This record gives sequence, structure tokens and C-alpha cells, in this order.
Amino acid sequence: MLTPHFHPARIARRLAELQRCQSTAVEPPPAGGHLPSIATSKVLRTTRDSSLRTPGIQWKDEGSGAPTIVGGRETRKMNVYQAVRDAMSIALLKDDNAVVFGEDVAFGGVFRCTMGLAEEFGRERVFNTPLSEQGIAGFGIGLAAMGQTAIAEIQFSDYIFPAFDQLVNEAAKYRYRSGGQFNVGGLTIRTPTMSVGHGGLYHSQSPEGFFMGAAGLKIVIPRSPIQAKGLLLASIRDPNPVIFMEPKILYRSAIEQVPIDDYEIPLGRAETLVPGSDLTLVTWGTPVYHCETALSMLAEPPAALAPHVPAALRSAKVELIDLRTILPWDVETVLESVQRTGRLVIVHEASKTGGVGAEIAAEVQSKAFLKLNAPVRRVTGWDAPVGLVYEKFLIPDAIRILDATVETLSY
Repeated sequence: MLTPHFHPARIARRLAELQRCQSTAVEPPPAGGHLPSIATSKVLRTTRDSSLRTPGIQWKDEGSGAPTIVGGRETRKMNVYQAVRDAMSIALLKDDNAVVFGEDVAFGGVFRCTMGLAEEFGRERVFNTPLSEQGIAGFGIGLAAMGQTAIAEIQFSDYIFPAFDQLVNEAAKYRYRSGGQFNVGGLTIRTPTMSVGHGGLYHSQSPEGFFMGAAGLKIVIPRSPIQAKGLLLASIRDPNPVIFMEPKILYRSAIEQVPIDDYEIPLGRAETLVPGSDLTLVTWGTPVYHCETALSMLAEPPAALAPHVPAALRSAKVELIDLRTILPWDVETVLESVQRTGRLVIVHEASKTGGVGAEIAAEVQSKAFLKLNAPVRRVTGWDAPVGLVYEKFLIPDAIRILDATVETLSY
């Protein structure tokens, strides 16, 4: 039997080759990739201190007014559906006239937002309704007209259309119709909205634009757990009927440290998440995170995209604004930003035609035309039903947002 000849010099050369291979090997990407995602987003407040210092937060502790001291306050890690549930629990606890109702809410609901509320507050205050969206809205209007605080759930915003007449022709006009003698300001309609990745034509729609002409309603869409709790409590206590739309895909994916105390975030005010001077990017709900990813790709484009992102634009400062309240939207904040940056890109999941972006673009063109250095761009869903297997091609993603940003900056 022959034995191999191990020469010391040959072994040394082989070891040197292995070391060179190891030094030049490409490090595998992390499981979530190098780009920011919802899980790693910088707009989420994942520490107690940052949570308690959320801009615009208004503490509503009983008997203490609105204290600014946050040292003794506590937070708890929550996702969006837990924050929504926490807000309703506080509303039911502090308001004996508050009731929660809708399809399957006594069992926790499809997304578990009402889990345990029936056991905590009783079946007479948290109860199921028949499968009738028109009936749910009409019942809520009646309750609110009698002085109750009605918190209704439409199981999916895709099914809010049977209730459209009740909401637009009754709830929105109730105060005007009575000459201010009575109203339904105690009505809040909660409903899941936007795409979930595989919802198809009946579970991935964004119907906020359909309500833009309904003077008398307010439309609110939160982006995160802290926002969801504060905006929902503000909606429940607002003296106007509110449609509160909760992005489905964020129910479990967006996680923050949320204050456990009672607080509100004011309606009708946008929030500037990233300050900038070269372009204004306006959005709401889930696309907030797609915009954040697009801005990261603009500054440091992946190798495959680098040829399409001019080096001169990579240092551009883009201002990212979360609208939050869609009706009435914060005209002043958006206009002030556009007048500084001279450029505007609007992103939303709903179709382009008749979408909220059209109203924003028209108002900005009317009030800041001479300040614009480029046409207003809209990045939206296509004017087509949401295809079940092709949903990701319909929803505006980070690549489409990046493309619109580069084109607008290059104009």
C-alpha cells in the first residue's frame, strides 16, 4: 500500500491558498437582508424612552390633565393588534357608555383585536352582530345618536361598501341635518385595510379614497402600535364619526414599546418621520416602510440597481411624511414641506384614478405651483382588481418608489 508524500512546503502553500479564499469570501447576507424592513425599521420606537417621547403624545390620565413628566411611566412590547385591543380596553374601562360590536368580535375577531374583551367587560358591552355591514353601521349610528360610544368593526374594509349609504348619507350629515341639535360623534368604525400579500380582489383593497368627498367624516390610518393606540383613542373620543382603518399586514409585523397609560395622538396632523430638503415623500399606512426601504436604496443602492441611481442623487435629502389622518388631511404640513423641497412624490396602495393622491396633488399644485421644480408624481396601485397570485405586482413597492424618486430628482 502506497502512502502519500506530505511535503512541508506543499502543506504551507495549501494553507496559504485556503486563507486567501477565506479572506475573499463574500459574507452571506443576514436572514432579513441588508435593506430595512418592517422588523428593522427606524421609524418604530423600540425602547421605553423613545416610546414615551413620541412626538405629539398627549397623556390622558384621570385627574392629572396632560402631564409631561414621563419618568415613572411604563411601556410594554406590543404589535398593532395588541395596541388596538389595549386602546379599546381603556375606552371600555373609562367610559361606561362604550360598547364594541361587529362580526365575531366576541370571539376575538379575525385578527384577534378584541380578544378577551367580552370576558373582561361582559357580553352586553362586547357582542357579535349579524353578517350585515349596513346593519352594523346603522346600529352604530343609532347608538351614537342616543349618546352611547359606539365602536363598531367592519371585518374587512373590502366589505364596507354595503355600509356606504349609512356612513356617507347618514353618519357624515347627521349634525348638519339637525342644525347642530344632535349628532353621531360617538361613532367609530374600525376596519382592516390594505394588502396582506395574498388577499386578492376581496381582501386587499384600500377604500379610503371613496370617502374623501364625505364632509363630516374623519378617516385615520395608523402606521405602528404606538400610533394605533393613540390615534384610536383620539378617534373614539373625537366629536365626529371616524372611520379607523388598520393596515392588515402590520397587525403582527410592526412591533414597538407602547405606553400602557391612557394617551392620545391628535387627529388631523401629519408627522415628519425623516427631515429633508430636496424632495417631499408623502404616504400613510404600510407604504411608510416601503418608502423607508426606497430611501435606503437611494443612498446606498444594491449592486444590481447602482447603474440606475446616479451618484449625484445618492446624497439627496428626502423628507418622509406620514399623513396619518386622511380626512381632513394636514394641508399645512405638506405645503410647508413642498415649498422648501420643490418636489413631491405621493405613495398609496389604492388605485391611481380617484385616489387620495389626486386630491393632494391638486391642492399642492393650486397653492405651491411656483415653488415646484418638477411635476408631482404619484406611485399607486394599478387601476385594476387585485389579482390573487399577482398581488405583489400591483402594490407599489420600494423599487417603484425609488424609480419615481430618482426621476423626480432628475427632472
